[in-house]
Order: sequence, then C-alpha cells, then structure tokens
Amino acid sequence: MRKKLSYITFAASLIGVLFWYAATHKTEVMLLYVKHVARTEAAPNQEVNWQPGPGPVAGLERRKKPNIILIVADDLGFNDITLQGGGIANGSVPTPHINSIALDGVNFQTGYAGNATCAPSRAALMTGRYPTRFGYEVTPTPVQFMKMIGNYRVAGNLRHPIYHAEREADLIDYEEMGLPTSEITLGRLLKQDGYRTLQVGKWHLGESPKFRPNAHGFDEALSFQHAASMYLPENDPKVVNAKQSFDPIDRFLYAAHPWGVRFNNSDIFKPKTYATDYLTDEAVKAVTANKNRAFFLYLGYNAPHTPLQATKDDYDALPHIQDHTTRVYAAMVRSLDRNIGRLLQSLKDQGLEDDTLVIFTSDNGGAHYVGIEGLNSPYRGWKATFFEGGIHVPFFMRWPARLPKGSVIKDPVSHNDIFATAAAAAGAKLPIDRIIDSVNLLPFIDKTATGRPHDALFWRTGDYLAVREGDWKLQVSANPKKDWLYNLAADPFEKNNLATQEPQRVSALREKIKAWNSAQVKPMWPAMADAPIPIDKTLKQAQAAEDEYVYYGN
Repeated sequence: MRKKLSYITFAASLIGVLFWYAATHKTEVMLLYVKHVARTEAAPNQEVNWQPGPGPVAGLERRKKPNIILIVADDLGFNDITLQGGGIANGSVPTPHINSIALDGVNFQTGYAGNATCAPSRAALMTGRYPTRFGYEVTPTPVQFMKMIGNYRVAGNLRHPIYHAEREADLIDYEEMGLPTSEITLGRLLKQDGYRTLQVGKWHLGESPKFRPNAHGFDEALSFQHAASMYLPENDPKVVNAKQSFDPIDRFLYAAHPWGVRFNNSDIFKPKTYATDYLTDEAVKAVTANKNRAFFLYLGYNAPHTPLQATKDDYDALPHIQDHTTRVYAAMVRSLDRNIGRLLQSLKDQGLEDDTLVIFTSDNGGAHYVGIEGLNSPYRGWKATFFEGGIHVPFFMRWPARLPKGSVIKDPVSHNDIFATAAAAAGAKLPIDRIIDSVNLLPFIDKTATGRPHDALFWRTGDYLAVREGDWKLQVSANPKKDWLYNLAADPFEKNNLATQEPQRVSALREKIKAWNSAQVKPMWPAMADAPIPIDKTLKQAQAAEDEYVYYGN
C-alpha cells in the first residue's frame, strides 16, 4: 500500500511539475506542439508545368498590350539597396539590378506602402483601395501565435505585449481570414481584359482555397499563402542560418513553417532549391511559356523577411562583414538582387524588355525584430509603425517603350496607385461600382497631368492612425496617447515633433483623419495582440524609459 501511495505521490508531483512548466514556459510548450504536432510537412518536389501560350504568329495580337510584372520584396528596408547612396553593411553590398529599374525608368522618391505590415499592404496594391475600406486591416494569424506574442516577456523590459483575451469572442476561424472575393484584384481586372495572369511566391491574402490566387483572378499560381516560408530546411548543408533567439516570431517560423509551395490548389510540395532562386526559376519559366501573349506576373519574394537564411555561396562572398546576422541578411539581399537581374535578363533575351512594364517595391519597411540597426536609414521607425521607416519604401517602374529613362517623381504616391497605373497601361477600365483610391501615375510621369497625385494619404491599424497632407504628416496613437506632427519638407527624418507647437494644425489634421475614418469599416476580425515597437531601437536592444515607442495591433 505504501509503495502504491509513493507511486501516486510521484505521479502527482510529476503532473504538478509539468503544469508548472507549461504555465511558466508557455512559449516553449507552444513551439514544441507546433513543431511536432501541428506543422505541415511538404511532399517531395513536383515539376511545375506552366501552360504554354500561342506560337509567334498567333501571338502577334499580344503586341498591342504591354506585359506587366509586379515584383514585391518582403520587409526590404529603404536602406537595404544602394540606389539612394546607402545600402546594407554600409553600402558594401551593391544592388545594381534593383537599382536599374529606377535608373532605366522612374524613381518615385516618396513611395508609400499601403500599410505598415504585410497583408494589408498587399491587399492595397492588389485592389487599389485602402484595406480598411473592406475590413482587411489585421494580418491573418492563428490565434495560438497571437497568444504567444501577446504573452511573450523579456526580463528587464519596461514595456510588454498585450494579449486581448476579451476579444476572443469576436475572433473568426483562421480558415475564414482572407481577402474577400467581392474585391476586384489586379489579377482579376487584367484577366477580364485578356491577360494571362500568373502569380509566383508570397500571397498572404488568405490560405483557404476560396482566398487563394486562383480564386482572385489568377490563371496559374505557384505560391505560399502564409506570412513567411523557410528558404531551405535549417539543416541543409547549403544554407547558413542566423536564428534570432530574442524574437518570438523567428522562433515560431522555424517551428511552424515548412519549406514548401503549392501549384494552383495542389498539396504543399518542396521547392527544388533555395527559395529566392526557385521562385525566379519558375518566374522565368512562366514568362517564357507566355512570351507570345500579354501576361501579368505578380512575383512576391519572401526575401529578406525572417527566418534569416542565406545560401552558403552568398554568405561566403561577403567575408568583409563581421557580424554574422548582418552578413546573412546582406547575403539574402545580394541573392534577391541577383535573381531580379536574372528575370530582367530573361526579358531582354526574349525580346520582351521594351514592351514590359516592370514595377518594383517592398510591402513595408524593414523590421525591428531582425535586430540590425539602420535598415530604414535615414528614416526613423520600422515595419509596424507609421513613421517613415515603416511605410516609405522603394518604388520604381520601368517600361522602355513608354516611360522616360531616369525620371524622378518627388510627390507622394502609394501602393494603391499600382492598380490604376497598371490598368491604364493595359487599357483596362477601372471598376465603377466602388470607390477606387488608386491614381494612374502615367500622366504625372509624362507631365501631361499637373499638381500632385494625392491631396492626402491615410493609414490605420486599430487606434493608431496617420495622414500625410502636402508636406505635413500627423500620427495619432492611443497607446501611448500621443500625437506626432512633422513638416516633412523641413524635417524629412521626423526628428522634431511639432504637435505641441502647432495645435491648430494638429486639430485640422485630426479632423481630416476623422472624416476619412468615418468612411472605413471595422476590421473583419480583431487584433488579438498589441506589441510595443521602439521607434529608434531594434528588438535586440535594451529598452530605456525615455525611448519613444508605439503599440501596434495585430
């Protein structure tokens, strides 16, 4: 009897220890569950066969319309490329191919993202509408991940994330999170106008079949639907990893995300090689298959979004960079630039260069959770803030047959404008049954239009809003309860907050925000966690009481 009781006592103690560990190590327990139970493993690679278009003679009709290629990098900082005189690792990693799109075409020097985070920004560039018009304000995210983020604590930090358990009743299933099919994407618009529509890479507008590219007007799609993807398996001998132990997002990505893609609605399968190389290989194949008809290719690279993984060849090519994380990140940017060069060269080799409109941008600014300073220099702020560092992005167009080489547009433009500009280039008519926030930029490039493309631009995520009207920009935050007002003509790097000195201007811009906000709708699902984003520090750096910050919800 005593022996039996001792077993019971031991078992009870063990259960108690397990419950204690689970309660005090929520992140570790959740990551173990995701990695060993919930993670989807990809099937072996399968060959992707893009449907071929007509032969050269039958394809003569396509010459009446330009091809259109939209290239979107992921979390590429303003200072990651060397065009503006900067560049990652003090400008020691040239980006000639990305730069060439601007130098051989148009550099929109004040190009703004549709939002400060991935999914809403991509919704803006796909629809030409503020994502807040149709409730796509919060990035689709599993609730388990948001619980991990909201409950993540770093000893010694002054500010911590907040998880909103009280909002769980309003949460919808992850499978129901996606871009509504009532929205007209650029893919659907151009398909209706006779284009062959192709999507390669990151989608992030819904994972369920009803939200995937094929349901939104794309004839063929080789994609991953979620926020990020592995570039190679972490133990692959050809990869060099830079794991971020301080970042819960990075830890989740390694645990949860497979190295995999799907073609149309296939099951997930493994790519052939490093993701950036593979996506380019397939984009070139798609272009080649469709060279004799007008096509629209939406190419969404996941580089240089975390997880930070570079090929060993690219890493070894940068021995002058001493910091390991910076070297891996720089190698990823090097790969991105080289692969964009490969795509541009394929256009030239096939005689498509002059008659193809190429648009390049990033979905938002560089992220503080990468742990590298200066990604958005000279601008302050990061992804998940409405400071310039979060929303002022590279924005270039090249179309040799139409756009003058070396053009520079200084007036503010937006991701929204890609929709109307591409439609105008194709000769497609914009929808008339809804408000379109997009402006055709072609007349501003060739000087047939006067004035600015926009009187004002707006951004919203929960109780954090911003407006830029002319040279003035106001950010309004609920946590902290604060206004930031800047004259960007005099202070482009947002160093001198004029909110207390210009109360009347703050009031007027607040009224602008209020009027605009009244025409938006509430999010389709609530932001479950708010995270404190330091304006001038990375996630890796210690916080100080005087640091400026803003809580950003998702």
